[in-house]
Amino acid sequence: MSRSHTRVTEALRDEACPVTEVLDRVAGKWSIGILIAAAHGPVRFTELERAINGISRRMLTLNLRRLERDGLLVRTVYPTVPPKVEYSLTPMAQELHASLTGLVSWAERHRSAIAEARATYDTAAEQRPDTGRTGPGPAQASASHQQVAGS
Repeated sequence: MSRSHTRVTEALRDEACPVTEVLDRVAGKWSIGILIAAAHGPVRFTELERAINGISRRMLTLNLRRLERDGLLVRTVYPTVPPKVEYSLTPMAQELHASLTGLVSWAERHRSAIAEARATYDTAAEQRPDTGRTGPGPAQASASHQQVAGS
């Protein structure tokens, strides 16, 4: 590989890694639910636990700490007995919430189409003699075959 190509590759990697890291964090399995649930004002731990179906207390705690560390949540502790703790979105997370809302809306609109595509793919995969292959899926393979045949 040439030196200039190596520098370009390194520059792309250095630029992409932080973006990938941030996206992995905010698009994690539980992060989206937490950010959406906390978007309507301060919310308590137990409210989040009830709002996010299937999350364990441990996972909720870990994700809350991560989101707080990343500057997306503010944790406010009130000096009462027992202590009252609330979580709210930071301005940065409020900006992110708008994008997440769009993503969630997109997922809801296309949920059935994705389920149909998966079923079609799985049916075609079951009919193939070699289901362990790693090449393109049935639709891509047939499109590639048509392109080659039409060339």
